[in-house]
Parts: sequence; structure tokens; C-alpha cells
Amino acid sequence: MDFNTDVENGLAVLQRGGLILYPTDTIWGIGCDATNADAVRRIYELKQRPETKSMIVLLADERDLLQYVANPDLAVFDYLEGVTKPTTVIYEGAIGLADNLVNQDGSIAIRIVQETYCKHLIKRLRRPIVSTSANISGEPSPRTFAEIPEAIKEQVDYVVRHRRDDTAIAAPSAIVRWERGQVTVIRP
Repeated sequence: MDFNTDVENGLAVLQRGGLILYPTDTIWGIGCDATNADAVRRIYELKQRPETKSMIVLLADERDLLQYVANPDLAVFDYLEGVTKPTTVIYEGAIGLADNLVNQDGSIAIRIVQETYCKHLIKRLRRPIVSTSANISGEPSPRTFAEIPEAIKEQVDYVVRHRRDDTAIAAPSAIVRWERGQVTVIRP
């Protein structure tokens, strides 16, 4: 299957509220349309994860942040230019996302993704997508496609073909909280 067909297949599933298993710029993730509360709930159920534990949202471009964070501090982009590892930022003032995705304090974890498949998919969907590790809550995060449990593969609506054979060991993103220009490292 070629790359564009793989993107089209993932897009069709996301548009109808389904779940996909897909490669990111870090580890393989379970994803859905981040504005669809029913789809987000399905991910929590699949992962056997309480809805109080937040998940990450992926965006394709910096400018997209303006649609999903109220009054973002644009200095965060200068900070992100200086990091070498994919970095997820927790922002205050989430807007326009599924309510069950936003933390109780109104914050949201967002990463501007660099991975080609993700970028194409998000741009085509014209909405952010959820990204959470492809495992049952509490189990180790799979570092390659081969490590993803069959139970996860069987319960999503589409498994992306792109990069399945990639054997490079992946690691989760760094996570930082950005508050009024101050950075707090949550996960290095």
C-alpha cells in the first residue's frame, strides 16, 4: 500500500469517529479526532485508563496552537527551537477540544509533530489528533510496532502500515509545563 492510500485510510477512520494505531515522532500511538468526545472515551476504555489521566494532542503546525489554547505565550516557540528531543508542552487554557480530553485545571498537553505521516494526517483532517501510547494503562510503552500487544491492534479501527518495519527503539516525548514563560520539566 502506498503512503497516500495509508493516509486516506487513516483519515476516513478518524472522520467517522474511529480509532487508529499509528507512528508518531516518538512511539506508536493510539489516536482519534481530539474534538470528538465519544472517540476520546473509546481510547480511555481501550487503555483501561481513568479519564482523569490526560492524553497528548498532536498538531501539525505552530499556528494551529492558536485554535486550541487561549492566549498562548508565543515565546514557547523559541524554547521549542532549542530542544533536541520531541517535546510535549502542557498549556493553560485549552479550547475547542473534547471536554474529556482537557485536564480538570483547564490545561492540555500538546506537541507539534514532525513525523511525516502524522503531519499529513492532521493537515488533511484539519483537526488535532490524540496521541497516547499503544498499551494498556500501567503496562510498558511499546518501543517498536512489534512490541504492541495484539489486544490493542485488534481493538482499533485501522492500523497504519507506514513504518511498521522500523526497528529503531523509540522513546516517549519530553513533557514540560509552560506557565507565564516559566518551564517546569515533568518528564525529561
